[in-house]
Amino acid sequence: MLIDHWPLVGLRLTTPRLELRLPSEQELAELAEVAAAGIHDAGRMPFLTPWTDAPPAEVARAVVQYHWLRRGTWSPREWMLNLAVFDDGRPVGVQSLQATEFAVTREVHTGSWLGARYQGRGIGREMRAAVLHLAFAGLGAEEATSAAFSDNAASLAVSARLGYRPDGVTRDAVRGRPVVSHRLRLTRADWELTERPRIEMAGLAACLTQFGAAGGQAPPTG
Repeated sequence: MLIDHWPLVGLRLTTPRLELRLPSEQELAELAEVAAAGIHDAGRMPFLTPWTDAPPAEVARAVVQYHWLRRGTWSPREWMLNLAVFDDGRPVGVQSLQATEFAVTREVHTGSWLGARYQGRGIGREMRAAVLHLAFAGLGAEEATSAAFSDNAASLAVSARLGYRPDGVTRDAVRGRPVVSHRLRLTRADWELTERPRIEMAGLAACLTQFGAAGGQAPPTG
């Protein structure tokens, strides 16, 4: 069975209303269609790489190819987990967790996107809380980082509510214009003080070596 060779397909994170896991091929196609239907207003760009500027068919194809790419290049030293976010059984977006040399740094970085029609419902906070639980309670991370442009008030608000603190700024070029990214950092100590929904994990023990987290004890799943 596939799970015997790629145990990540058995990893599940559940919150009071969401499920996060790797999508099947059909679910990946549905996820691509969510992205093609729109993630943000055309007048703004929340991503460093403006992949959503392409026509809808190309946006959908990019989602599929990127998921395949990150699975194919996975190693314990450098990985990105792109979890599909399901609300009432339907894919609504992606929540990612990534790290380089996690066994040494114990640091992860989060990123996400959510279909425009599903925004403004608190889903963004709940899905980020889920992967932070995976990182801190499951993998033994010590710190988590994130970033958002100055005009991305929703993302910055989610980070603030989850306990992140400012970690400086970065100037980048997007669509040929300068933008300011606000870097944010969450320590284990601050995460432990943050109110969050109940989150359950399943299938993690078999995946620890793939995250470079082997050697630690299996975490609680509550």
